[in-house]
Amino acid sequence: MGRPWEVVFTLLIALQGVLSLPTRVITSPGRSDNTAWIVASEKHPAGGVIPPILETETAKRVTPVSNLTTSVPKPTPLLVTASAVASLHLSLPTGAVNMPGQDIFADPISTDAPPATFGKKGDHPVPRLGVRGNGPFETNKFYGSLQLGTQTSPVFLHPYSVVWARGEGSSKSWGLAISHVEASQRVYGETNQSTGAAEYFLNPVGIHSVCLSAKELGNDTALTTEELTDFSVRVGLRPSAEAPPAVQFPLVQGLGFITAIYDGATPVLQTGERFKAVTRASADPKDGVVKYKLELESGTIWLAYAHHTEGDPLDLESTDTGLAQAKGPFRGFIQVAKDPGDGEKVYDQAAGAYATGVQLSGSVDGARGTYTFSFKKAGIEGTTLVMFALPHHVGSFDDATKAKVTDLKLQTTTKGVGAAVVADSWTMVEDNLPTNIGFLPWSPEAGSAANISDGTKQAIHGVAQAEVSQDIKQLSDVDSMYFAGKALAKYATLVLAIREMLGDQAMAQTGLNQLKEAFARVAQNQQKHPLVYESKLPCRRPEMSLPRIPRGSVRATDAAKNKQGAWGGVVSSATYDTGDTGLDFGNTLYNDHHFHWGYFIYTAAVIGHLDPSWAEENKAYVNTLVRDIANPSSNDQYFPLWRSFDWYHGHSWAHGLFDALDGKDQESSSEDTMHTYALKLWGSVIGDTNLEARGNLMLAVQSRSLRSYYLYTSDNTIQDPKFIGNKVAGILFENKVHHTTYFGNNTEYIQGIHMLPLLPQTPYVRTPAFVREEWETYFSNGRADAIAGGWRGVLLGNYATVDPKAAYDFFARSDFDSSWLDDGATRTWYMCYAAALGKL
Repeated sequence: MGRPWEVVFTLLIALQGVLSLPTRVITSPGRSDNTAWIVASEKHPAGGVIPPILETETAKRVTPVSNLTTSVPKPTPLLVTASAVASLHLSLPTGAVNMPGQDIFADPISTDAPPATFGKKGDHPVPRLGVRGNGPFETNKFYGSLQLGTQTSPVFLHPYSVVWARGEGSSKSWGLAISHVEASQRVYGETNQSTGAAEYFLNPVGIHSVCLSAKELGNDTALTTEELTDFSVRVGLRPSAEAPPAVQFPLVQGLGFITAIYDGATPVLQTGERFKAVTRASADPKDGVVKYKLELESGTIWLAYAHHTEGDPLDLESTDTGLAQAKGPFRGFIQVAKDPGDGEKVYDQAAGAYATGVQLSGSVDGARGTYTFSFKKAGIEGTTLVMFALPHHVGSFDDATKAKVTDLKLQTTTKGVGAAVVADSWTMVEDNLPTNIGFLPWSPEAGSAANISDGTKQAIHGVAQAEVSQDIKQLSDVDSMYFAGKALAKYATLVLAIREMLGDQAMAQTGLNQLKEAFARVAQNQQKHPLVYESKLPCRRPEMSLPRIPRGSVRATDAAKNKQGAWGGVVSSATYDTGDTGLDFGNTLYNDHHFHWGYFIYTAAVIGHLDPSWAEENKAYVNTLVRDIANPSSNDQYFPLWRSFDWYHGHSWAHGLFDALDGKDQESSSEDTMHTYALKLWGSVIGDTNLEARGNLMLAVQSRSLRSYYLYTSDNTIQDPKFIGNKVAGILFENKVHHTTYFGNNTEYIQGIHMLPLLPQTPYVRTPAFVREEWETYFSNGRADAIAGGWRGVLLGNYATVDPKAAYDFFARSDFDSSWLDDGATRTWYMCYAAALGKL
């Protein structure tokens, strides 16, 4: 999740430099301990603003759990409202198989309206600033900052970032400012003397290298967004709210050029760094395209290409060191790119074409899956696009796409070095889909491992009897969808283990009946804060006529003054009921939906696996949760495409409708894979082979992506070498990576949040080699024995991947203390899991 919405960041960037922002202390509403966070922004030596780093008061950190029904510390709604810890999720054996070549993204899960069980709302606490068109609208995508607050937080496209300058900053432009940050410009946190790794690295923001604007833009400029998809958005800058755009920008992840489209406005190119020279090339790179070289005072070189569709070619004249303006109105488009020294030939070749969107397709054939980005494009016919691929893309390209990779490389903010690819489509291949991972424990070496000895079963049986007697109806009757789902999922693994590993059918049936009754509360929408479907009502007036809302908290009472329809999705009614946007970790504002719904989807899959008739009866309810987070088709008019999962980055973003200077973020990579695993399971249970296939493919993509950017073995060459010694990201933002959590800096918190939940897919992502390295770095030689509370169980459960006997012996101890379990796990499941992997 992102940082708390109540923190207001104002970039004060003067023409001659950047002013440091003062340090401030803020507290999070709704937090009982009033933990303070220190927010500090400062000037970066290379120009721009260093985004704030947040530190907890040491005395206020969340403490570990002390008993079975107490949670491992949950991320507090401070940096952002976030969810953080355990969950449960398992996987079904593969059911029906897709026909090879069938597009698994083509068909919707359903096109039915959400069941009447869900309440309905026609508004939302967060207004849609500048959003045009009818929904449903994306809420967790890279361009979210353009719809929130003052609309002036950066958009991270990788490798470039853009920001609406809005007449401020070093350029004073009213256009879109472009920047690219090199690794040498990064700021690093304190080095850990034990690991040799920096606490964080971040990239400065507020650098206006090149701004694309128009003479017609000024104080009344309004920014609008339309054509919002899971990969792209079209941004318009209008002289006034009701005027047509003077300039438009199609923004797509991985752009090779930032493209500005003009239809009669007068182009203006500006910089916050000073132009050292603006020079037109003596020869045009191709017919209809002129080229300029922009040399900045910082020493960087940028190239500008212009194609006129009507009238005269672009003719720039430099009026001062910070501005170059066209001599008259222009119809066509201007494209800007940074030249690292060897890119001119590639840019010359690709100039004249620009991406407008992406069509995602894919297929699965046994354990082999492919997915393709087919880029939608415009511009000069016959010109091939240049787009930047991230390392996990390049590592999985098929042979045809691999042949299109060039030597042009640019650093990204948090995803290694991007590679320029000259192609109109990319195809990625995953050859090791987890099709053989079922509900029961699994290991990379042995595959499914469900058998345990009679003696071990007998030892576990008494533990199971005690745990199944818990009142799951009471434990799940809480005012948080996150904690309710977590409780249900924990109990689901217990019932599953009793039936399919211990073989006690009667005890399992007793537990299953209780689990069904507990799930019925949410299926009937009778929990303390029922879910509502906030519907995508057309706006009565153009959105830009609404008053601007300062960046920060948006209370429901404020939003009521400017109702304008909604985003389109299922949310908790908590914020509607109370006005507090931080309740349930920001669920009403679309934070953490894949975590929250993932627990319920997993629980439903277990119940449906054990009782298929139940699955059919509850299919519409569960499918609605699936559609809210993982809708694959635009034919489903009720939900946006892929709210949570980002197919470009290969993992999800947990950050919803909260403005953030560092972009979207996610903390718990393991909860991310939990939700994907739950989708796979549910698809298998209900016979939706496309859903099951997508789940398998997503898990493979996540495994590759997370091992590149989140989970670091010593041979990782992708992430910053000064950071990989931490072994895990902590919190990964679009603009920084911080080895911490939202709830404290203890090592077990930071490492453990990427272990939860312990489920059969865990070793598929967290490989034995990684687990062994992490253990030796932080927990070996008795150090794990010093960990208190539920985190101790988390660490030892994770250790079962490499030493299941030691893990089992820990959970089988005669003096086992129930405080070593967090509320998302049972001792029965841990013992069965370790025993199965160890063949005990």
